[in-house]
Amino acid sequence: MTVAANVNQCLSTIKGIQSQLSNLALNSMDEEAQRIFHKNMLLMDEIKQDLQARVYELEIEEPQYKQP
Repeated sequence: MTVAANVNQCLSTIKGIQSQLSNLALNSMDEEAQRIFHKNMLLMDEIKQDLQARVYELEIEEPQYKQP
């Protein structure tokens, strides 16, 4: 598996985690739990943005990694 494929797979996983945290925040009855889930969802968003930037860099620097 190429570096770009690994980064894209990680990005997909992060998107899934972010979605799950969002659902947990919406469905939790405990306000403290909602706050913690939301905070971690925002943290996952920062990580997702960093990974998306890395994918872009890989595609620019290494044309063979560009998605068809």
